[in-house]
Amino acid sequence: MRRLALLSVVCLRLGAADAHMTAEDRMKAINWLEESRKEFLAAIDGVTEEQWKWKPAPERWSVGETAEHIVLAEALLFANVKTAIASAPNPAWEEKTKGKTELIERVMAPRLGKASAPEPIVPSGKMTQAQVKETFLRQRVEIEKFAAETQVELKEYTVEHPFAFFNTLNAYQWLIYAPLHTERHDKQIAEVKATAGYPKN
Repeated sequence: MRRLALLSVVCLRLGAADAHMTAEDRMKAINWLEESRKEFLAAIDGVTEEQWKWKPAPERWSVGETAEHIVLAEALLFANVKTAIASAPNPAWEEKTKGKTELIERVMAPRLGKASAPEPIVPSGKMTQAQVKETFLRQRVEIEKFAAETQVELKEYTVEHPFAFFNTLNAYQWLIYAPLHTERHDKQIAEVKATAGYPKN
């Protein structure tokens, strides 16, 4: 009886999906991190103090506020990766996170849908361009190193998203969320710059 039970456990394990990143998963994450880093730095490069603070409307964010939001969000998103892998594996990870990777890829970078930022990542408008750039680059060293080197079975570790639209996400999904979220808001910076009245210098 004991041997039969052990055999059942082994069979279940063999039938389970591999929770590691595939080579393709890792390459996608690394490419998105690289692309979004270059895009973000280009978006804030050469922006004057007046342009940094200019708002298209009272309720809309300036270039500086959007950039600050990106920095705050990346810190929070990677913190969720670390929180996930520090917790116990979720035995229902496949069921709970199925289709979420494709969903994130589909809706984040293209800026589909609108959402209000959670309070911890609402910008204060007080960070300077130099502070934003320094913080962004410092955080990215850790995130990009992790993406390139980790051997953790990221997909079996999960953390709940505050928006019911996403619900449970695994650590790999939180990892790719960061650069795709940044690309989403890089587009927002471009929209601010293209708005009538944006200072010329």
